[in-house]
Amino acid sequence: MLNKTVSQSSSADEILEQFHRSRKHSTDLIVNLNPEDCQAQSMEDASPAKWHLAHVTWFYEVMVLKPFEEKFAYWNPEFAVLFNSYYNGIGDKHPRSKRGLLTRPSLAEVIEWRKNIEDRVIKLIKEKSSAELLWLIQLGINHEQQHQELLLTDIHHLLSNNSLFPAYESQSHHIPTSEKSFQWIKGVSGLVETGYEGNDFHFDNERPKHSALNQTHSIGNRLVSNSEWLQFIEDGGYQHFQWWLDAGWAWLQTEKISAPLYWNKDAQNQFFRFSLYGNSLLDMHAPVSNISYFEADAFSRWASQNLTGFAGARLPTEFEWEAFARSNSESHYDLFGKAWQWTSSNYSPYPGYQPWGGIAGEYNGKFMVNQMVLKGSSEYTPVGHSRDTYRNFFPTHARWQMTGLRLAKDGI
Repeated sequence: MLNKTVSQSSSADEILEQFHRSRKHSTDLIVNLNPEDCQAQSMEDASPAKWHLAHVTWFYEVMVLKPFEEKFAYWNPEFAVLFNSYYNGIGDKHPRSKRGLLTRPSLAEVIEWRKNIEDRVIKLIKEKSSAELLWLIQLGINHEQQHQELLLTDIHHLLSNNSLFPAYESQSHHIPTSEKSFQWIKGVSGLVETGYEGNDFHFDNERPKHSALNQTHSIGNRLVSNSEWLQFIEDGGYQHFQWWLDAGWAWLQTEKISAPLYWNKDAQNQFFRFSLYGNSLLDMHAPVSNISYFEADAFSRWASQNLTGFAGARLPTEFEWEAFARSNSESHYDLFGKAWQWTSSNYSPYPGYQPWGGIAGEYNGKFMVNQMVLKGSSEYTPVGHSRDTYRNFFPTHARWQMTGLRLAKDGI
């Protein structure tokens, strides 16, 4: 059973509206894609768009309909294996690295399956709502929002492997950037309250609310820009081992990394960046993105010694970031909606952490090792999915997500 301490603050009608909106948004994301786009898998860490659409539908079928629907029957029992991601408590899984080989079911059949499950979930909400059911559907909505972002990041990576540099959508939809000079802002020091406390939906890794000690520090008023990162490259940042953690240097040599993911040069040696809007000249004022923790850490060491006004630069802790976000205007400081921001905090449980009960307990807790915490959200994150207590997490080498950095330093 689920953890009964989870509270529920939204009505059935509100959750029904959120469900409709979320399901529609997922299919809207593939309007510009063809079936071939939705089938391909560009690397093991990515999944085909079709798989994302199927997996979030599997989630509702297995997590919601199976335990609550009278006379439950699978649309297709084989889908329970094909579209299981990492839930060992449910059963077997199709190998992650071979998701792109699932040419059957077709995209059309997945869409038909989605419609069937949606209709059944809607019927369940209207006829048999309970606090536990509504909470599970909220979990499903937030789970689908996570996969909406993953769908975009994975399509981004897929299209980047095409030498034609095809655009996912028109550049006219892209939000322009603006220049802002870098400044240090006094951080929130001393004992700070961190973690979620309230009745709205949140993940189990955000609780419980507890105290953390922040030493006196300052934090950057904006994210590190492409212009600053270009200086790092031109100064040989990727060639000098002294800026890198040992594991980062080994990764750098093995993978032959020399720039953020999606940066490329033209015949005139100018840097371009491939995005969902196609390949365009590097925007020097935009926040750098698609960098690993290793790169973010190396840059902070380099910037501390080589950029004027950046002395002492380091990555912030998640508690420094969260306290800063709570005490400042999120729009003024680009805390959300630009890029996920690496912190120096290991992804580990908060004091007193308890995972959800039942199968949902596999959602977060079992990944609390060899990962780093990221805060904020990216331009691919669905509206309404971010909050200052949200704890995203990736391994240190990950950079196919929209990951950037905000700097901090000790003292004022």
